[in-house]
Amino acid sequence: MRLTLAFIVALAGAIILAVLGTTPPAPRAAPDGFSADAAMRDIRRIARAPHPSGSAEHAALRDWLVGRLDGLGMEVRLQRGTFPPDAVRFLNARSGGKAASIPLTNIIAVLPGSDRSLPTVALMAHYDSVAGSPAAADDGAGVAAILAVAERLAAQEQGRRDLLVILTDGEEAGLSGVRLFFAEADERERIGALINLETRGGGGKANLFQTSADNGEVVRTWARSVPHPGGTSLATFIYSVLPNDTDLTVALPLGFPAWNFAFIGRPGLYHSPLATADNLDRGALQHMGEQALGLTRALVDAERLPQPAPDVVFFDVFGLFVVSYAPYWGWVMLAVGTAGFVWSARRGFDWRAFCAAAGWLVAILAGTGLVLAAVNWLSMGGDAPNYYDRLAAIPRLQAMAALVCLGGLALLASRSFASASRQLGFVLPIGLSAMALQALAPLAAYVLTIPLLLCGLAAAARTSLPAIGIVLSVVAGALVGGYALMLGFALMQAVGPTLPAVCLLSMALTAMALMPLAPVWPMRRAGAAYLVLTLGAVAIALWVRLDPIAPSVPGYAVNEQRASRWALTRKRVSRPSWARPRDALQDRS
Repeated sequence: MRLTLAFIVALAGAIILAVLGTTPPAPRAAPDGFSADAAMRDIRRIARAPHPSGSAEHAALRDWLVGRLDGLGMEVRLQRGTFPPDAVRFLNARSGGKAASIPLTNIIAVLPGSDRSLPTVALMAHYDSVAGSPAAADDGAGVAAILAVAERLAAQEQGRRDLLVILTDGEEAGLSGVRLFFAEADERERIGALINLETRGGGGKANLFQTSADNGEVVRTWARSVPHPGGTSLATFIYSVLPNDTDLTVALPLGFPAWNFAFIGRPGLYHSPLATADNLDRGALQHMGEQALGLTRALVDAERLPQPAPDVVFFDVFGLFVVSYAPYWGWVMLAVGTAGFVWSARRGFDWRAFCAAAGWLVAILAGTGLVLAAVNWLSMGGDAPNYYDRLAAIPRLQAMAALVCLGGLALLASRSFASASRQLGFVLPIGLSAMALQALAPLAAYVLTIPLLLCGLAAAARTSLPAIGIVLSVVAGALVGGYALMLGFALMQAVGPTLPAVCLLSMALTAMALMPLAPVWPMRRAGAAYLVLTLGAVAIALWVRLDPIAPSVPGYAVNEQRASRWALTRKRVSRPSWARPRDALQDRS
């Protein structure tokens, strides 16, 4: 009875922490802080209509932005050029136009500081949209956040350094504007630090997902400057191995300290005709803006900008504060966590129970992975799915994956893990995975090393000090379980439509944290639960497969898919690279 109550408390705590960790702060209006409600006034103007590069609406928006920046007392100029031929063809294909050339115009503005000889602090976002989308998020949110930050800094006492605002054109067509800026603009020579703001959706937490190299001081500066931090070195590692680009891609080789923020919630609104101001999550805008404001203030007034320092592991703890440490501490955590599990099994070790538990976990994880792959294939059907339609389906795909993983956890619960030998065997595959990850990707390994540390200490305490051990087990269960749920939610948003097996990581962590407290289910009951949950996942997969294409899908994506199918039917040669439908993660370039 005591263990059951402990399990319920730990599970409730995990759910509460997961909700806390995935929910952006509420919009608020502090006298000297960022206000999403105020920034929304700019977004309503920015996103009143689609404004792709070269369009009349794009030119009108540019004039309005120049006036807005000039009204803040900033020194404003336009950097003019033309799009390269490939980008012109790409923009014409998206818009249906036939322009022979398209003007490329960046907006550059400077808010003077008290010492104009110092390197400047730059804020960057792009003000162009894709054809057909009003782009309240991508990147109206970034532009509006920059306007609000500049307005706050202009209203306060003059900062030490100049603030440089770079609103680029042509990000949606090969990063053309930012390439022009860093190739020709005189202002590039004075940049000492750069913050880029982006989105790939319409809501959720705004996360620091990319930094400059040697980011020790870069991370610490961000961590102590913002009120509700969001960001992890796991995200920076994943992004570094994906073929994705933002405007910051062009700037990073220049070596100055840099931060890249974005939110990816409400993913169906990415490049969508429904990406209006009314559909934008104000909490996401608040989270992005307050991090940009806090960090910019710290940098503008800094005597010394962050310098290169060894990379650190970092993550926000449910949006409350940031933990960062040198990567080698991962090995220490692994050693302590492993020692805790070994200590708990020091008496009466049972090899058979140890091997059975390890095999059971591997078998359940492998089986769950196969089921996830099967239901995901079922949700897609025979044809290659429209990527934007898959983005719109992510909430249902998350539910589908959650049901499959819950079924796997139900089967795991049919075995008792009360004995220390079984617990040690149960964590063996997780421990080996943690060692491999720590060796190959130490900046991302904390997702396994810290849970192993917490659960290992709790396991040791349960055998030596049972009362304290139960309390520690509840704490570890809530912390690790909450993080696992939050991680699964985030990973499904990022790569779930093509790789739902990422949920296995969350499933394994949840099991390690909560199984020692969970009541054992009879196999018949566990099997029945597994069947019901799997059938529920199949039903959701069929719903996604049979549902008409989402109204949030960009019109150009529908046209490109139809053209692609027609070309295949006619056995035509594939179209040039600039006209092919691209993965939306790469579509950012």
